[in-house]
Amino acid sequence: MHRIIVLDSIAQEGLDILDAEPGVEYDVRTGLKGEELRQALTEYDGAILRSGVKITPESVAGNTRLKALVRAGVGTDNIDKPAATRQGIVVMNTPTGNTVSTAEHAFALMMSLSRNIAAANQSLVEGRWDRKLYMGNQLAGKTLGIVGMGRIGREVASRAKAFEMRVVGYDPFLTEEQAAKLGIDYAATVDDLLPQIDYLTVHTPLTPETTNLVSKANLEKLKPGVRLINAARGGIYDEEALIEGLDSGKIGGVALDVYPNEPCTDSPLFGRPNVVCTPHLGASTEEAQTQVAVEGIHLLINFLKTGEIRHAVNVAALDPKTLADMKGFLNVAHRLGVLLAQWHGGGIASVQLHYRGEIASKSTQLLTSAFCAGLLENALEEEVNVINAEVLLRDRGIDLVAHQHHEMGSFTSSMTVEVSGGDRSVKASGALLGHNMPRLVMLDDHRLESYLDGKLLIFTHADVPGIIGRVGTVFGQHNVNIGQMAVGRAGGSQGSRAVGVLNLDGVPSQAALDEVQAIEAIDHVCVIELPPADQLPAWLQA
Repeated sequence: MHRIIVLDSIAQEGLDILDAEPGVEYDVRTGLKGEELRQALTEYDGAILRSGVKITPESVAGNTRLKALVRAGVGTDNIDKPAATRQGIVVMNTPTGNTVSTAEHAFALMMSLSRNIAAANQSLVEGRWDRKLYMGNQLAGKTLGIVGMGRIGREVASRAKAFEMRVVGYDPFLTEEQAAKLGIDYAATVDDLLPQIDYLTVHTPLTPETTNLVSKANLEKLKPGVRLINAARGGIYDEEALIEGLDSGKIGGVALDVYPNEPCTDSPLFGRPNVVCTPHLGASTEEAQTQVAVEGIHLLINFLKTGEIRHAVNVAALDPKTLADMKGFLNVAHRLGVLLAQWHGGGIASVQLHYRGEIASKSTQLLTSAFCAGLLENALEEEVNVINAEVLLRDRGIDLVAHQHHEMGSFTSSMTVEVSGGDRSVKASGALLGHNMPRLVMLDDHRLESYLDGKLLIFTHADVPGIIGRVGTVFGQHNVNIGQMAVGRAGGSQGSRAVGVLNLDGVPSQAALDEVQAIEAIDHVCVIELPPADQLPAWLQA
């Protein structure tokens, strides 16, 4: 008999499934915390929860019975995943249940902005009949920009097309071919998208790349009167920039469902004309709550009865011996993924991996998943790990091929990955020095050796005298310390193309980067942000 505890209120349809399931018994015990929660969890094989319960390291300490935690919803911030992983507990979520509801809410916000629905309603409540004051705009014929073309972004796009809107999409993993299949226009960068659009909606996680996606620095790139919608994550739009744009008329309206800090009851945007705000209602429909409850219960039952793992956000399934044996190279693979996502720049269509030497005889599928996790983790709404990464990558229409070469190269073990898409193909090789020192040993066709951690500046250039000194001088003048430098050239002789990789102690200013880019022999400059040397992804911390 499998025992399940329901820790938060969920839709009755989910409980009905439990009632009908043979070999399962359950209890609904809401409001638990502290020692009471810890003790309760020791009595069950699985648990389902929403956001009302916080699972801490203390909640699962010493628990030898609990096998799975399922979050009925997307976000798992209320679950300490490393602690669950250390206890061998699989953590799963239900990322698809909220998709349609969130897309519809984003569209509802856009329509409310276009037709002044909230303000017009309030005028009637206050006893006024102000038809002329609330002249609106139709959506047909307008251009909608969508940043983030995952499940929710695609649902929004299909609805916009039904309203006869032109849709322009940007996503780091969207190619021109995929955009054409979706019936939308392709933008290679956010900067390419911004000047074209009448409306902007974002459906992306909050990452360093998406934080302040609209800021004071790029307000001028927007069309006058543009309307901005955010039903994804607070912080994607810079609040001060929104206020400045509204005051100047550059921004015609703003609709928000999410905020940097929630719950939020006091914002300078509340009560302003041309602003519509809701209290994080994207998933707040009866249908969405039913779907996440039903999906979550099915996930839990299937795992307890068959061992099937779907939508896992940690890696409790890895046995300790495999993890200990491959931990160092899993770290290399993950870091190469994070690096190549930034070095390529987006529109990825294919990935080829080559494992060489001793590592080719080990579980290379696990290494491939670790690379995919690094490649995707800053671009998707879902939490990405070695369990779900390869599936998520293939869902994006990206071709994935891995090869094993048992003969040794320059290292006992190494891996090389080529990422291609659009008109750009990039390649990197990684190796492990000792047991825990990941190194970048080749970038494109340039052999070098660089630390795979922290902040990197990569620049490609003609191999002529004086380049390294000039770059160092620029950063010295801008008070940016260079921790380590590596230089490699493709042809092995002077006069060929070369690449420099600097490990920096801080992120250089845009002014410093502009000065480096202005050096005549340098043709490309890119800042790469990798995890610190001592930081592992949550799924590798067991």
